[in-house]
Amino acid sequence: MNWKEEDNKLKKEFEFENFKKALDFTNKVGEIAEAQKHHPDIILHDYKNVRIEVTTHDEGMKVTKKDHDFAEAVNQIT
Repeated sequence: MNWKEEDNKLKKEFEFENFKKALDFTNKVGEIAEAQKHHPDIILHDYKNVRIEVTTHDEGMKVTKKDHDFAEAVNQIT
């Protein structure tokens, strides 16, 4: 899965060919977040890189199955 657990979050960095592809990916991640009602931090930086960090706030800011399910769904769109 290549996500790493750090600071009570699951984190992963994605790199794309250009800004448009990074932005398209970001929007798809947003659709997953809305569908699952589980919202990550999404950082689009250096014009073609996207960092995603997710934790379960209602479980005391811990990594849970909800986060792993979200990460797996995101992996499906890459």
